[in-house]
This record gives sequence, C-alpha cells and structure tokens, in this order.
Amino acid sequence: MRISVTIFLTDETITPTRLARELEERGFAGLYLPEHTHIPVERTTPYPAGGDLPPEYGRTLDPFVALGQAAAVTENLGLGTGITLVAQHDPIDLAKQIATLDHLSGGRFTLGLGFGWNVEEAADHGVEWRTRRELVRDRMALMRALWSGEPTAYKGEFGSVRASHAHPKPLRAHLGPRTLVGGAAGPKLFTHICEYADGWMPIGGRGLTETLPVLRAAWAEAGREASALQVVPYAVHPSKGKLAHYAELGIEEVVVQLPPAGEAKVLGVLDDYAQYL
Repeated sequence: MRISVTIFLTDETITPTRLARELEERGFAGLYLPEHTHIPVERTTPYPAGGDLPPEYGRTLDPFVALGQAAAVTENLGLGTGITLVAQHDPIDLAKQIATLDHLSGGRFTLGLGFGWNVEEAADHGVEWRTRRELVRDRMALMRALWSGEPTAYKGEFGSVRASHAHPKPLRAHLGPRTLVGGAAGPKLFTHICEYADGWMPIGGRGLTETLPVLRAAWAEAGREASALQVVPYAVHPSKGKLAHYAELGIEEVVVQLPPAGEAKVLGVLDDYAQYL
C-alpha cells in the first residue's frame, strides 16, 4: 500500500521544499495539499468537524505554487490537491495551471477536487451554492476540451471556450491528470465520480465497508472498467489495523494527516509514520 501525506502548509509551517525532500527520501508516495483562498471573518457556515475553525484554514499556501516547488526538488514524489475548489476558479486559467504542473512534474499530478463547504468563501467567488456541483461538472468538461489533442470547442451551461491551441498538455491527453472527487458518500457524488473521475477521495475513510460496494455498483452500471476505480482515503489518522482493513478492501493508496506545524514536529510525526511504510 502506498502511503501519502496531506498537510495544511502555511506561512508558519515547514516549507514545501523541505517537506517534499524528506518525503521522497523516506519513501512516502505523495504530497497532497488543501486549498482555501480566504476565510471571510463574517462567516455563518459551521465548521464541518465541529467547534471553532482552526486558524490554518485562513493561512494556507496556494497549492499549485507550493506543489510546483515540491516538484522542482523531487523526482518521483506524487503531487496532488486535496482538494481543489474547482467552482472558485476560472476554468481556462485552472486548466493551464494543472497542465503546466503535470507537464513539468512528468505526469505526477493528481487533481483531487471537491465542491466546498464554506458558503461565504464561495459566494465571494460568485458561486451560486445550490448549483455548485453542476458548475464543477461543467468546468471539468471545459478543461478537458482544452486538454484535448486537437483544438476542441466546448459550450456548456456555465461556460464555453472556442477551439483553441492550448499547451502544454497533461501527460494523459484529453482526460487530464488522475482525478479523484472528495465528499461524503451518496448518489449525487457517485454520479459525478462515474462521469468524469478516476475515483473517490473519502475524507477520513470511515464506513467504506458499506459504501464501497455501492460505488462499485454505480461504476459498473456506468460502463467503467472495474479495475480502473481508485479509492484513496484522505486525511486519515493511521493505525496498523485501519490500514490492514483498507488493504482487505482493495485500497492501494492512503493519504495520512500531518499536523500544520513547524519542521521539528512534522519530521517527528514522519518518524512515527515510518512504521506504516
């Protein structure tokens, strides 16, 4: 099983380059970074985990800039987002960012995407909350048009692009990089996964014994090849028993959580996580 990590990298934590080098030297599979452009002070949306919103949410580094630094100092480390808030981006700009990072890293990028939870943050980007999932679907289709091998036009409900020359291309032309959709299990989410993704990124990884068969059934009904489905539990606090259970379910990669801390504390946690490699 491949063990990757995620961390809220901020202006107060270990740096992307230091962490990336340590991860590759120690044999970890990848580094996934979250995204929040800003956290409005006048926020009424509750924190999904309950309690006060941790301060690192308002201090996150831009994931694409940070992952670009990580790519430059490593050769094999996987690079991913967990998650990119696609609805909050201009899709033409985002397609270029993704393609550039995937190209420069030699195809090491994984696009972990989601629909968001912070209504106020999304509203400042002009996102209509009730249609955000449809907006993400539309933007994924537009980006794939730009990633196509030949100039391809796209016209959707929320946006369009003329047939264009758009380079570089991701390593997987047309499809783009490996794409995982984050979110809680349910028919809507599984429909999105089966339509335009390579798999699911369940936060915390709970309840997979019950939900994985449902996703696999939806995947088969959509005509997707069974062996192509990838499920990557995300932000997991690991234990040997938990990882053994994932392995029994056929899961090949797990993303474990690191604290949003300085170098000494983060490296200490990596020392502890070495037992799972």
